[in-house]
Amino acid sequence: MKPIAVAIFLMLTGCAAGPDYVRPGLPASTRFTQEVLPVTTAGPAAQHFTAAQALEADWWKRFQSPALNQLVADALAASPTLAAAQAALRGAHENVVAQQGMFMPTVQAGYSPSRTKIAGNQGGNSPGVQGDGSVISTGAGTPAAQGGAGPYNQPVTYTFHTAQLTVGFVPDVFGSNRRQVEAASAQASYQALQLQAATTTLVANLVGAAITESLLREQIAITRDVIDANTQMVAVLRRQQHAGFASNLDIRLQEGALVQAQQQLLPLTRQLEQTRNLLRALSGKAPDQVLAQAFDAGSLTLPLDLPLALPSQIVEHRPDVRAAEEQVRAASAQVGVATAARLPQFSIDGAIGGAASHFDQMFWPSGAFFNLVGNITQPLFDGGTLKHRQRAAEAALAEAAAQYQATVITAFQNVSDALRALHADADALQAAVSAEQNAGASLALIRRQLVGGYVDRLALIAAEQSARLASIGVAQAKAARLSDTAALFQALGGGWVEPGAGGAP
Repeated sequence: MKPIAVAIFLMLTGCAAGPDYVRPGLPASTRFTQEVLPVTTAGPAAQHFTAAQALEADWWKRFQSPALNQLVADALAASPTLAAAQAALRGAHENVVAQQGMFMPTVQAGYSPSRTKIAGNQGGNSPGVQGDGSVISTGAGTPAAQGGAGPYNQPVTYTFHTAQLTVGFVPDVFGSNRRQVEAASAQASYQALQLQAATTTLVANLVGAAITESLLREQIAITRDVIDANTQMVAVLRRQQHAGFASNLDIRLQEGALVQAQQQLLPLTRQLEQTRNLLRALSGKAPDQVLAQAFDAGSLTLPLDLPLALPSQIVEHRPDVRAAEEQVRAASAQVGVATAARLPQFSIDGAIGGAASHFDQMFWPSGAFFNLVGNITQPLFDGGTLKHRQRAAEAALAEAAAQYQATVITAFQNVSDALRALHADADALQAAVSAEQNAGASLALIRRQLVGGYVDRLALIAAEQSARLASIGVAQAKAARLSDTAALFQALGGGWVEPGAGGAP
C-alpha cells in the first residue's frame, strides 16, 4: 500500500516542468538623460520636477479644465475602443477560470435508449437473460428437412436502455496544467494592462486634440484681427485716395495683404473642424453629433508641479512595459507546457451505471456495471515533433524577453524626450515672447514713420506680417508646453495611484 500512496501523492503534487519565471535583465539606468537636467525649467511660468511624486490616475485634472474633465468622462464611458478592451479582458479572465477547471475531474451522465434487431445468423450477440427472467436472444428453429415450417435461424428485436455516470481525471503530475493556468493568467494580466494603456492613450489623445483646438482658435483669432485691421486700412486708403492723399499702389498693396490674410484663415478653419471631428470620434460620437465642449486659449492651465520618476518606477508602473513582461511570463509558462508534453501522461477513467431491456430495471442488481481504468503513456517516437515544439517555445521566450527589453528602452526614451522637450519649450517660449515684443515695437515705430513719410506702405505690411507671426509663435510655444506636459504624463505611465489616493508611488 505504501508504494501506491507514494504514487498517488506524486500524481497530485508533482513539480511543474519547465523554467520558473525570472524577469529578463534590464538596462543599467539610474536617470533618463546622460547629464543631470535642472529640476526647474526656465522662464516666469517655470515648471518644477519633484522626484517620487505620485501621479494620480486622473492626471488630466492637473490642467484645471472643467470642459476637459467632462470630455474625458464622456469618452471613458462611450469609447468603443475601451469597450473592446474591456470585452477582451473579460474573455481572458474566463479563459483562466476555464483552465483552472482542468484540475478537477470531469463527471458526465449519459442515457442511451436503443431499438435493435439482430439477425438470426448472428446468434450469440444478443443481451441474453434479463433481471425479470425474460430472455432476449436469437433462436434456432427446426430445419425444413425435419418438418420445420419457419426459418432455421430466428432474429430478435428488442429495446435496450443504458444509463451511466462517467468520471475522468488527468493528474497534473508534471505541472502541464499549472503552466497553462500560469500562461492564461499572464494573458489576463496582459489584457488588463492593455486596457490601462488604451485608457491612457485615449486620454492623451483627447488632451492633445483639446490643446490643438485651443491653438487653432487663437491662431484664427489673431488672423481675423489682422483681416479686420487690413479691411479697415483698405477703407481708409480709399477715402484718402478720393482726397488725393493715397495712391492706387497703396491700395493694391493693402488689398494684397488682406487677401493673403484671408487665404491663411481658410486652412486654419478646416483644421479646426477636423480637430473637432477627432474629438467627437475619440468620445464615441458620430461627426453629426453635438460636441458640447470647446477649447480656447484660456481653457487649459499649464501644470507647474510635475512628477519625475526613476527608471525602476517606469518598469513597475508603465502599462506597456508591464504588458510586455506578462508576455514574457506567458512564454515562459508555454516552455513548461511543451516540456511536460514530452514526459509520461497519466489519466484515470471510470464509469458506473445500469443496462436493461426495461427502463425501470436498469438499476436492478442484474443491470449494474462499472469499470475503472488507469492509463500511463510515454511518447517514444514522434519524429522529433515534441522536441522541436519545446525548442520553438524556448525561442518564443527569448523573443518575448528581447521585446520586453526593447519596450523598456523605448519607455526610457519617451520620458527623456518629454523632459528635454519641456526644458526646450520653456526656452522657446521666452524667445517667442521676446520676438513678439520686438515685433510689436517695430510695428509701432513703422506706423509712426509711415505717417511722417519716412517709409512706404510695403514696410508697414511686412511689419504687420512679422507681428502676426510673432503672436502665433507665442501661441504655438504655449501649446507646445501643454502638449509636452501631457506627453510626460503619458510617458510616465498615465497614473500610479487611484484618484483621491495619496502617497508616493
